[in-house]
Amino acid sequence: MLTSEIIRRVREIQVRTGRQVADVLAGEYVSVFKGRGIEFDEVRPYVPGDDVRSIDWNVTARMGEPFVKRYVEERQLTLMLMADVSASQDFGSGDRSKREATAELCALLAFSATRNDDKVGLALFHSELEEFIPPRKGQKHALRVVREVLAHGQVDEFAAASDPPGLLSRMRSLFLQGRSPRAPRESTDISHAVEFFMQVTKRRTICFVVSDFLDENFEKAMVVANRKHDVIAVLVTDPNELEMPDVGLVALRDAESGETRLVDTSSRALRAEIEEEASARVHELARRFAAVGIDFIHVDAAGDVIDPLVRFFKMRERRGH
Repeated sequence: MLTSEIIRRVREIQVRTGRQVADVLAGEYVSVFKGRGIEFDEVRPYVPGDDVRSIDWNVTARMGEPFVKRYVEERQLTLMLMADVSASQDFGSGDRSKREATAELCALLAFSATRNDDKVGLALFHSELEEFIPPRKGQKHALRVVREVLAHGQVDEFAAASDPPGLLSRMRSLFLQGRSPRAPRESTDISHAVEFFMQVTKRRTICFVVSDFLDENFEKAMVVANRKHDVIAVLVTDPNELEMPDVGLVALRDAESGETRLVDTSSRALRAEIEEEASARVHELARRFAAVGIDFIHVDAAGDVIDPLVRFFKMRERRGH
């Protein structure tokens, strides 16, 4: 994707998701993701009617009169978006790839958080952690999050003339400096990314793991993270991964392993077998996440991204989470 195309897509996503956040998601986000718990604010003299359980006995002993601890609700949240940028995410049979759908989903969440004055962070990962942006507030920061998901490793120096001043050089430094371009067969290691998230995140955080989950043995790391944080799994699939079209004899290559398989898609039995396996994988992922208490969202890269989010928010609200 050329740099000029990336900028166009970021602006397009900003306009479209901005309206959706304002019209649909703003209230849903606030009602579901509220401040968790309370934090200490100050001590003040005891007045009749105060709960005696809030008395600070150390201060009371020093001052010779009763003082109570005062707490306030902790309202500001931290949202971490963990986006899979492995090779399989570049696949797209329609107008957008799975990575572009991931970017739009991240935009909706980032702009919703920004509207609520919450912090947003981003981690890009494949077989290793590729990029980490610490959580911050603000519209410009949210735009950076979207741009990095879209543009990771895809800067075209010949598009400089169409860029706003300084943007291309900043993107080069973000994506290319100090490392080689991403290899086409990089695999996915969700556990490694989640373990890094746990190391760098001390405060309780809402963590969306957005991936096609072409990986194994990742549940344990996500379960451990979910004990302290609020972890949500988001599966992104393309329609042609779930429903094989009849296009005759084709060579299918696994984008992450590089393995190639020659198949005859004109065979109705073969298409049915592939579709059954793909559907079973989605249902199995949903079952496995439900079994360990992690919420699950399924996003169709060719469809509307906002609908699955709205259904998720309404489910959370009904559950009283």
